[in-house]
Amino acid sequence: MPVTTPGETKDVELVGSWFFIKLDNGIEGFFTDASGFGYEVEVIEKTETKNDTRTIKRPGTTKYQDITLKRTLGPDKKFWNWAKSIRDGELDYRTNGSLVINDMSGKELSRWTFNNVWPSKWSASDLDVGTDDLMTEEVTLAVEELIREK
Repeated sequence: MPVTTPGETKDVELVGSWFFIKLDNGIEGFFTDASGFGYEVEVIEKTETKNDTRTIKRPGTTKYQDITLKRTLGPDKKFWNWAKSIRDGELDYRTNGSLVINDMSGKELSRWTFNNVWPSKWSASDLDVGTDDLMTEEVTLAVEELIREK
């Protein structure tokens, strides 16, 4: 007799290749790579001596990783203009945004919201006459807060 499980079988794991980025400043779209969605809580150590010596650890400051986005370089200059405005002294440069992971049908499965981000680095791929590779654009976003909404 075959072994069966009760109920409908559903895939619940997230597939990392169907994602969409949307920033509140108008930059949005599909990217070929997005990395750095994470944070680290610094550890504060305190050594006490009573009957014995021991170290107590407690949580400290939360530090969010920078997010790096990559996409094919095209005529859209929004990232370039945003980074250039900061370089040129623009004071209103932070924005918020989100990364949305979809299933194959386009239904939203997961969402990360990142707040007070701004481009700390912009670059384009190297030029090489010996290749037909598409050029890529890469931007590193400094992040002040990351929240997993869904």
